[in-house]
Amino acid sequence: MQALAVLLEQPGRLALRQLELVAPGDEDVVVATEWSGISTGTERLLWSGRMPHFPGMGYPLVPGYESVGRVAQAGANSGHRIGERVFVPGSRGFKEARGLFGGASSHLVVAGAKAVTIADELGSSGVLLALAATARHALAGHAPPELIVGHGVLGRLLARIAVAEGASPVVWETNPLRAAGAEGYEVVAPVADSRKDYRAIYDVSGDAALIDTLIGRLAREGELVLAGFYDQPISFSFPPAFMREARLRIAAEWREADLAAVTAMLADGRLSLGGLITHRQVASDADEAYRTAFGDPACLKMVLDWRACS
Repeated sequence: MQALAVLLEQPGRLALRQLELVAPGDEDVVVATEWSGISTGTERLLWSGRMPHFPGMGYPLVPGYESVGRVAQAGANSGHRIGERVFVPGSRGFKEARGLFGGASSHLVVAGAKAVTIADELGSSGVLLALAATARHALAGHAPPELIVGHGVLGRLLARIAVAEGASPVVWETNPLRAAGAEGYEVVAPVADSRKDYRAIYDVSGDAALIDTLIGRLAREGELVLAGFYDQPISFSFPPAFMREARLRIAAEWREADLAAVTAMLADGRLSLGGLITHRQVASDADEAYRTAFGDPACLKMVLDWRACS
């Protein structure tokens, strides 16, 4: 079985290639992809060659961990049935390429336990489930954010979840193109905010150079949460952190419980994914789509449409 896939052959060089898939087993499903999202965080680092090393990293590599499609084949022990719409957080099902992420492909072979059945009405918005679960994981069981740094998709989802749970965060954004779109919270430029007593600051910018600035905005015993992805070493000046007795927490990737929680929030109307997908391209124009996603600040989320390829 073959699939048409986005292949990062090396940093900065992207192509569409027919790749052979591994044979599915009794516990696997074959998914005909309808849509996949492009991450401007981790996938940008993969594309630029700046991604820190992880086990399984290397090129050629199929990117993507935000895919939605229909089950085309279902193993006897997969727990799924043909025709279900599922969210797939990546795949390792390629013989000729690394699949550390592996979601940007017309067809995916994935363990049934990893494919999550979603409501049909979610449609292409289902690609946002990974980011929504990431946002929920960052704040679950912890003090809600009083300040969120960055108004991209992850920052917006974090703010929406915080508002749904009764918080009133402020969001910093330096790019005027991204200042609009707030739902129940305020977006301000950092220079317009003089507050220095935030008890919980969540940074989703991925900018390691901001750490000292953010520590300087904390209240005593305040917490700085690094919820973005950082390709540079994290360092900070010790005295300001010492004087505030500051806490530093790193939010890791989402877990199944986080995905279940945001799915429930979507079902009962507490969370909306509206207004977050700003750009769409057919999968055959993947190279242009990736360059737009990484180069156009007006692009919050780019979605590849695979339906003509599946």
